[in-house]
Amino acid sequence: MKIKYCLGVALIACAFDASAAEYEIAQRNKAFAPVYLKIKVGDVVNFVNDDPFAHNVYSLSETKSFDVGSYPKGQGKQITFDKPGQVFVECAIHPFMKMKIEVTQ
Repeated sequence: MKIKYCLGVALIACAFDASAAEYEIAQRNKAFAPVYLKIKVGDVVNFVNDDPFAHNVYSLSETKSFDVGSYPKGQGKQITFDKPGQVFVECAIHPFMKMKIEVTQ
């Protein structure tokens, strides 16, 4: 959500949105690429399926818990990381697929 006009408390949200970055994690050959990513609070990660079969990316981490559901080749699912900490990500279909995202201030 982008804010055009900022007043008072909304000014913080405006500065927060302006500095957010987007990253892409590929799922290729039944592996995440890269397997480690360092991002900042507010950044967005797009998990893109480059394999010819479905993946289901999820995390049970306290920092960010999510489950994007199963999706096929060519599609991506975006997650916004809203607090600092470590996020351990896996694929529910291929449990050996693991990665770590470190979210900093």
